[in-house]
Amino acid sequence: MKHYDRGYFDKWYRDPRHRVGGGATLRRKVAMVVGVAEYLLQRPLRSVLDVGCGEGRWRQVLRRLRPAAVYEGVDASEYVVRRYGRRRNLRLGAFGTLHTLDLPGGYDLVVCSDVLHYVPGRDLGPGLRTLRALLAGVAFLETYTRHDAITGDLVGFHGRPAATYFRAFAEAGLVPCGLQCYVPDDLEEDLTALERLHG
Repeated sequence: MKHYDRGYFDKWYRDPRHRVGGGATLRRKVAMVVGVAEYLLQRPLRSVLDVGCGEGRWRQVLRRLRPAAVYEGVDASEYVVRRYGRRRNLRLGAFGTLHTLDLPGGYDLVVCSDVLHYVPGRDLGPGLRTLRALLAGVAFLETYTRHDAITGDLVGFHGRPAATYFRAFAEAGLVPCGLQCYVPDDLEEDLTALERLHG
């Protein structure tokens, strides 16, 4: 059984032999996603929900870019919530239990980075539908498939084909607009023809 305890975060977030995607890479990624969201919203970012947030690394970068934006994180790690919950506005929850958390919704940006490929199949559709209901702007759903050459934590990795995710996103009402960003289907008309990846 996989445990998101201190040892897990020490290994994958801090140990230079295993760490992936930190520092400058994370700053560029967050800046890109904020840019996409603000371009489509036509205003500064006000609210962010980070699902599977870990220790809240996105929060630190977002605070430098948009200090006025309200950040909320959700993670399944009791260790993370106990240690950082109050200071970083993190609460306990999993992708499959989002519907039980009484989140306010209307988020400008929903982040689910490096999470969905660890979510069991039974939770994928229901979790995406809840995520869609909470979204009023852009979702960044960074996900890896069986076709991607990935490094890092492979315990519990579900090597699904890309088509499985595109189908699940479409069924949940999420429209792809590039670089793993999605908008709710009621905002699809705000995209130009070539911004919509499905034509």
